[in-house]
Amino acid sequence: MANRVSATAAALALIETMLAQHGPELLFHQSGGCCDGSAPMLFPRNEFPLGDSDVRLGEIGGVPFYMSRSQFEYWQHTHLTIDAIPSNGGMFSLERPSGLRFLTRSRLFTDEEFANLAPVT
Repeated sequence: MANRVSATAAALALIETMLAQHGPELLFHQSGGCCDGSAPMLFPRNEFPLGDSDVRLGEIGGVPFYMSRSQFEYWQHTHLTIDAIPSNGGMFSLERPSGLRFLTRSRLFTDEEFANLAPVT
């Protein structure tokens, strides 16, 4: 099976730091462009209510990754690679004080990858 979302070594290191600081109950949600632009945002699970309008794309660094179902309709043919770069994170995302921010890089799936994708939940 092909993954819909993956992470760079830099992103995995930042996720590990965030897990050490905030505990294991975290989640990513790909922002749809409001407030902080289109950025992957990291939240405590109990502070970000998920609903029927959200789909789970997978997991990176032990943290589930979601986006809205309506945004997924546009991005369903795209593999997301989450990176971490020097910058200020989104004002609501947990990594903001770290001096790093999560960033989404994307590319279209190959035909073979797309044919072997697991369904979103």
